[in-house]
Amino acid sequence: MDFSLTKEQELLRKAVAGFLSARYDLERSRGAVKTGPGWQPAIWRGFADELGILGATLPEDVDGMGGGPVELMVIAEELGRALVVEPFVDTVVIGAGLLRRSGGKQADSILRQIVSGESRTAFAALEPASGHTLHDVATTARRDGDDWVLDGTKVVVTSAPLSTHLIIAARTAGDRRDKAGISLFLTEFDVADPPAGVEVHTYRTIDDRLAADLTCTGLRLPADALLGAEGAAWDVIEPTVDEAIAAICAEAVGCMSKVLTDTVEYTKQRQQFGVPISSFQALQHRMVDMYMEHEQAIAATYLAIHSLGGTAAARAKAVSAAKVTIARAARFIGQNAVQLHGAMGMTEELAIGHYFKRLTAIESEYGTSDAHLARYAALTR
Repeated sequence: MDFSLTKEQELLRKAVAGFLSARYDLERSRGAVKTGPGWQPAIWRGFADELGILGATLPEDVDGMGGGPVELMVIAEELGRALVVEPFVDTVVIGAGLLRRSGGKQADSILRQIVSGESRTAFAALEPASGHTLHDVATTARRDGDDWVLDGTKVVVTSAPLSTHLIIAARTAGDRRDKAGISLFLTEFDVADPPAGVEVHTYRTIDDRLAADLTCTGLRLPADALLGAEGAAWDVIEPTVDEAIAAICAEAVGCMSKVLTDTVEYTKQRQQFGVPISSFQALQHRMVDMYMEHEQAIAATYLAIHSLGGTAAARAKAVSAAKVTIARAARFIGQNAVQLHGAMGMTEELAIGHYFKRLTAIESEYGTSDAHLARYAALTR
């Protein structure tokens, strides 16, 4: 398997890295989350107009560039290295993936708006009792004349406060944990003026991202809000979420690369007993262990990325293996980086603390290690 990048992919990496190095300031980014709108619209506009990365992996028939999984990996890794909070995965991977696989004129219209930077999406999937099991759906959708009426509660809808559209998973048939009978519904959304029948509770997550809990009570949507075939959404959701997991694994690789580099540089500068602490053999061994975890994470992510175009079983196994590997590496590298920096590693002033919080969130995002180990085991029987 060839893991080398093409000339075009290397140029893409350099373009994204250069843009973020020049334009994406960590302090300004955190300020936008904590005291501002939660993101930087000018950066998002730059992603669309200057870099074109919002359409880099989308088909040409919706104004995208027709790139594939490797282009996604390159972009996500650089976004992770810069600790970008703008909703790239939620919109370009999850939202666009659900729309693209569902098909239809309305889906194509929103996809074009995603490419141009006009639309941002959030996926309302998880529920209070579902944990990380995406097919555990108690929210219901029933027909009422020409309309659909939705009732239920969704939790931890990441990027909902920033979104222009929601994609809601609701059950139109079957029992609560059945994979069959789940449908997807698209609706316009504005957190300042939510649709009638939707109660919104917004908050900031530990990794400085915005999310919301949504309660739908008689949410009425038109007939064309249904995406794809009624009751067949699981075949759309599963590959899309696997693609998102591969993307956040690449993001984590970028985060860990930055954390490792900063930690090595810090140990060269910090002195104790008149010498840099990087000269202590015990700390050298610690940083070598961190480096090895990072290399394993890179290899697992590459395998997951290259599996996205394969069979469903091969894709699922590689993605779950990567998620487990990333979770282990993220914890090991993050915790050791903080320890090597001392107490200042967890302060708001130092970048390392922000990266550690994001790596901690990635550990359980789209499923815990235990859930992915169980999935991998089930696929190898």
